[in-house]
Amino acid sequence: MSIWSRRKPIDLLTVHEAGKRLTPTLSWPHLIALGVGAIIGTGIYTLIGVGAGLAGPAVLISFMLAGVVCACAALAYAEMATMMPAAGGAYTYSYAALGEVLAWIVGWSLILEYSLVVAAVAVGWSGYAVGFLTGLGIDLPLALTAGPHAGGVINLPAIFIIFAVTALLMAGTKESATLNAVLVVLKVVALVVFIVIALPHFDMARFEPFMPFGFVKEMQGGVERGVMAAAAIIFFAFYGFDAVATAAEETKRPNPDLAIGIVGSMVICTLLYIVVAATAIGAMHFEVFSQSPEPLALIMRELGQGKAAVFVAAAAVIALPTVLLAFLFGQSRIFFVMARDRLLPERLARVSTRTGTPIFVTGITAVLVSMLAGVARLDEIAALANAGTLAAFSAVAACLLVLRKREPHRPRVFRVAAAWVICPIAIFGCLYLFLSLPQKTQFWFGVWNVAGLLVYFLYSRRRSQFEGQR
Repeated sequence: MSIWSRRKPIDLLTVHEAGKRLTPTLSWPHLIALGVGAIIGTGIYTLIGVGAGLAGPAVLISFMLAGVVCACAALAYAEMATMMPAAGGAYTYSYAALGEVLAWIVGWSLILEYSLVVAAVAVGWSGYAVGFLTGLGIDLPLALTAGPHAGGVINLPAIFIIFAVTALLMAGTKESATLNAVLVVLKVVALVVFIVIALPHFDMARFEPFMPFGFVKEMQGGVERGVMAAAAIIFFAFYGFDAVATAAEETKRPNPDLAIGIVGSMVICTLLYIVVAATAIGAMHFEVFSQSPEPLALIMRELGQGKAAVFVAAAAVIALPTVLLAFLFGQSRIFFVMARDRLLPERLARVSTRTGTPIFVTGITAVLVSMLAGVARLDEIAALANAGTLAAFSAVAACLLVLRKREPHRPRVFRVAAAWVICPIAIFGCLYLFLSLPQKTQFWFGVWNVAGLLVYFLYSRRRSQFEGQR
């Protein structure tokens, strides 16, 4: 069989041999909490400062543009997830709609995305944790709390939190999802507290000039700035709903719970993001907090609200791990499904008989991403993670259009209205955001995928489930 005609039949996506099936334990509240937990995190708690430094007050436009693209992608995910309630998300959809080679590229990009997201969030969490401890009079040595780029040696707090969350995931999916829901509530409450306290200090004069660095990406002062440059980074703040799609196989009622989880979490987070970003800029000039690893807590301190700053920082320290939980969950499931399809070593597809989860691959994932988190820079990690996500989002929108043509009569529990408008917006929006990423990010993303294709043609193609079918 030609590699270009290797596609997984949709009707067989949920048929698996014993010992390689995940246990369904989740319902729609768990899924919304998983999505909100994944979306609200480093993007708003930390990257709001990075985005403001690149776009100024016009970072609000950056948030809106990134949000529109993600909303279109989320709708595509909702239709695909309810039509194919199987683990693997964009990788699985691509395998059924676009074929094995493109599915491999998408899966390889997802591995990059999830690994780097976990590393980036761990680094962001470390910044808040160190700041929180400093506020309590506990000073940790720089050598052990930052990577080489920041004058340290290794970021031990980032490594610690990855393994702590991994241990929780290994305990079982339902158990970790329940704790996640509790922490998500705390995280949202912290953002509401920030809004309530900062809003009385709102001054429209701080929005002038509104667009100091222009709209398109341009090199300014040795840094690529502009609204689109910020949007390409802030895009990191919105995704996470795709982690909900990877939980399809572990959802008790995938129809319609997956659509509720994906779309619901996206709507909640988009509204909250825009309000928080506008409040932050209106309360303090963006240059004050643009370089801070904990911008929201910094704003609270600058406004003389020390106790509120401690609460916001504490909430970030306690609740940011929900993002780690969601993406470590998604990463391990991508590894698991690709191994179950024999594109990666089959040993990674082992499921624990006690918890019904892939414990072995979850541990391997933690080791890999912790090595990266210990030495990496937050902004560079986020940019490269975005490249992988943009590829996956584009693929899902393309899958929807392909299947609308190829299988127009297949039942669709959730059906995207105006799909031939929504999906092109997602595809071309992702392409524009990708072109707005730093050039070195585009280069390393290309290198990553060239390496991935080498792995496919030298290893995975010969081990594929389709090998031997001529």
